[in-house]
Amino acid sequence: MALKRPTWPQGRTVILEHTSHILAGNPLGDPHHRKLAVWLPPQYDEILAGSRAKGKRFPVLYDLVGFTGSGFSHTNWRNFDENIPERAARLIHEGKMGPTILVFPDCFTALGGNQYINSSAIGNYADYLTKELIPFVDSEFRTLASRDHRGCFGKSSGGYGAIIHGMQYAKYWGAIASHSGDAYFDFVYMHDWPNTLTELMKYRKIKRRPGAIHVLKEEKGAALGKDDGRVKNFLDTIWNKEKLSESEGHTLMMMAMAASYDPDPKVPLGFRLPFNLETGERIEQRWKQWLKHDPVELVVKHRANLKSLKGIFIDCGWRDQYHIHYGARILSKRLALANVKHTYEEFDDTHSGVDYRMERSLPFLYRALKP
Repeated sequence: MALKRPTWPQGRTVILEHTSHILAGNPLGDPHHRKLAVWLPPQYDEILAGSRAKGKRFPVLYDLVGFTGSGFSHTNWRNFDENIPERAARLIHEGKMGPTILVFPDCFTALGGNQYINSSAIGNYADYLTKELIPFVDSEFRTLASRDHRGCFGKSSGGYGAIIHGMQYAKYWGAIASHSGDAYFDFVYMHDWPNTLTELMKYRKIKRRPGAIHVLKEEKGAALGKDDGRVKNFLDTIWNKEKLSESEGHTLMMMAMAASYDPDPKVPLGFRLPFNLETGERIEQRWKQWLKHDPVELVVKHRANLKSLKGIFIDCGWRDQYHIHYGARILSKRLALANVKHTYEEFDDTHSGVDYRMERSLPFLYRALKP
């Protein structure tokens, strides 16, 4: 891509600070006093300058970033690409969408992120978004403060968050867009667990030695999905590192997923694992808890909410290295069978570096939410 030097108005990004009562005292000790980036389109200030449309209000979109990200990562300078505010400014300039306020929440956690749902092991991030940030933003800016003019979008874990919020929190959102969002957990997560278990074995309290072992004695609580100390040792180690290996990063992601999908305050670390840490056997009772959060399993249950949305956009690259395109296809299929109107697109790419797909979703959301 050629270096871009835009000549059109870029709008401005405002940094606010917000103290959350919902995140206060969260189990990971993550901060509850957080900064929030909000992008205002050029027309927002033009109106303030005294045009006839003074006082006009705008639709608002919330950007849910992927795992290990924060809202600020989408407002940062990029070399040969556009960040999200720059892309929105260009799309508005080209007449492909109208002026819209963009909100960039910070939902990062010590586990690398969350799935934008409530969890006793991480924090209630669904409530944080819907019950705190939405009214806070509506009170600070000239938003069209109703679900009919408010949407959310995201990629990967953020895409998962968007579709889940469309299913479970439709009274807050009028339209959603999910880029490569986690779905069909049997494919998306299953292939990561063997490597995760091997990585965690390094942090076993008693190091494995060559020779005869008694598997039944070795597994103990690990057969019930409880941490036998290795997960805590793993977390304590990586929390003191400046750089994680690829294997460590993926293992951390699986811990974040377990804490999101199967929290249990009664066990060590506050969540259970879906595999026997010693034998690698899947613990079906625990896996069922994960599937309760799988979008492909939730369409029928939340059909009414989904049908109430003014727009649903889903896409995925057909070379996604996490195999999410299969989940996206199943999700689209089940939406179609449930007579839920939606747009589903595929493209020739992987899971990585696909923010350019917001070229499609941002105008789509604006059309669905415009006054």
